[in-house]
Amino acid sequence: MSSVLFILNDAPYGNERAYNALRLAGAMAGKDGVQLRLFLMADAVACAKAGQKVPEGYYNIQLMLGKVVRNGDVALCGTCMDARGLKDEELIEGARRSTLAQLADWTAEADKVLVY
Repeated sequence: MSSVLFILNDAPYGNERAYNALRLAGAMAGKDGVQLRLFLMADAVACAKAGQKVPEGYYNIQLMLGKVVRNGDVALCGTCMDARGLKDEELIEGARRSTLAQLADWTAEADKVLVY
């Protein structure tokens, strides 16, 4: 089994870094033999906010993240959540508050680490 860790730092909208990271993570999520983990930190914690509404025809980060949640582990930096006033109950189902210690463990265990 191959372990892949994605670390996202950028906000869900405004540029396409989170969008492209979640496109790749979503494509990898269904692959056999891949353990997928995604850690959201800094402004990327907003990717996991439930209830996102976007203009018609625009991509929806919440929906894209949902595919990853169903096929992998999604964790958020708790300190980053607190700094942005994001509460646990505002997160999409399957995403969870975590710690830098968890990120350190995931990084040490990963075969590949992709940072966006």
